[in-house]
Amino acid sequence: MDEEFNVTYLTFGGHVEVHKYRYLYFIVFCAVYILIICSNSTIVYLIWKHRDLHEPMYIFIAALLLNSVLYSTNIYPKLLIDFLSEQQIISYSACLVQFYMFYALTSSEFLLLAAMAYDRYVSICKPLQYPTIMRKRTVSVFLALSWLVPACQEIGLVTLIANQKLCSFTLKVIFCNNSIYKLFCVTSKAITVFGIFNFLHVVVLPVLFIIFTYTRILIICYHSCGEVRRKAAQTCLPHLMVLFNYFFLISYDLITVRLETDFPKTARLVMTLQLVVYNPLFNPIIYGLKMKEIYKHVKKLFCQGKTN
Repeated sequence: MDEEFNVTYLTFGGHVEVHKYRYLYFIVFCAVYILIICSNSTIVYLIWKHRDLHEPMYIFIAALLLNSVLYSTNIYPKLLIDFLSEQQIISYSACLVQFYMFYALTSSEFLLLAAMAYDRYVSICKPLQYPTIMRKRTVSVFLALSWLVPACQEIGLVTLIANQKLCSFTLKVIFCNNSIYKLFCVTSKAITVFGIFNFLHVVVLPVLFIIFTYTRILIICYHSCGEVRRKAAQTCLPHLMVLFNYFFLISYDLITVRLETDFPKTARLVMTLQLVVYNPLFNPIIYGLKMKEIYKHVKKLFCQGKTN
């Protein structure tokens, strides 16, 4: 506690030998962050620029990749600063902001994936009704809800957290997540109930909806020709693998805080890093470059750069 300015500071205790490998950590994660920003932003720019990509499917992809940029920017700059600092600390108010942004954007990702799944479901299962269902207004509503619903829900949770008294000031992680609950003097039932409600509402329900829609798509494609089945498998299976991986990591992040067992610091660090590396890094490949129309424009962009 800094009495002069009345500011509470928290210490990140989840780093592994940061003083020994600080420059290696900094170089690796700086490169990853730059790659995330460049890859995601490039595809978002191409979708914005080319009219043939102004379709619901590509608009949802652009929103998902933009969400990845915001998600990474919430974590990486502070992480890079901590690697080069003697002390890995953060003010309590800044920690609450990072906590809020982390879970709001995580929830938005699941809702955007659900919107993408619905778009594919209508396109494949109800092709004749697609133009009337997936209008620009419908897409705009889906995008607005995907960002506004989690943002509003997390405000309520953060407000409850901000009013809790702290008895500890060391987090066993490298950025502000649910581990903040371990700092409270008394466990709050209201926060627990609110957190579970948020998790069920913006994570579990979208995941169940995505599984349902992709199952319907695969069933319909199974009764089609072999080429259609192959394309459906190439499209749906990678998306489901990414979804299950991310759902597992988020579930781990939420559940381990409630368990009294202390995980080894290295194992906790590896699991935490997967949350901020996998999806932002691989989303441009899974949802961007594997799409034929997007890949065509990416190839043209870089081919033009070589010829010039």
